[in-house]
Amino acid sequence: MWTRRAFWMFSCALPLLADDEDEDLTKLQIEVKTRGGKPIERASVIVRFVEGRSIAKFGKKIRTSWELRTNQQGLAKVPPVPRGKILIQVIAKGYQTFGDTFEIEEAEKTVEIRLKPPQPQYSVHQ
Repeated sequence: MWTRRAFWMFSCALPLLADDEDEDLTKLQIEVKTRGGKPIERASVIVRFVEGRSIAKFGKKIRTSWELRTNQQGLAKVPPVPRGKILIQVIAKGYQTFGDTFEIEEAEKTVEIRLKPPQPQYSVHQ
C-alpha cells in the first residue's frame, strides 16, 4: 500500500521537476563577426558554465563545457545551458583570441562577438 502511494507521489512530482529544469536553461547562440561585421566561419567556440543555478538530474552527469565551430553565417548554436555565469572563448585563424565571462539570465540569448585582427609582435630589440 505504501509503495503504491510513494510511487504515485513520485510520478506526480516528476513533471514538476522537468518544468523547473526547463526554466533554468538558456538557448544560447553565439555570433562571431569581424570588426566590419562580416561573419567568421569555422571559428572554434568554447563555452564553459562557471557558476549559477544548479540543476538536479537524479544521478545524471551535468554537462558544463561545450566545444563548437561556427557555420558560414558565423553562428554557433549551443545546446541548452544552465543560467548564470558563462565563459565564452573564440579562436579563429587570422584573428586575436577572444575570452570573456557573460551573465546569462534570459530564456534565449544571442551573444555577438567581434574579433580583432592580430597585433604586430612586440620586441624590445627594435
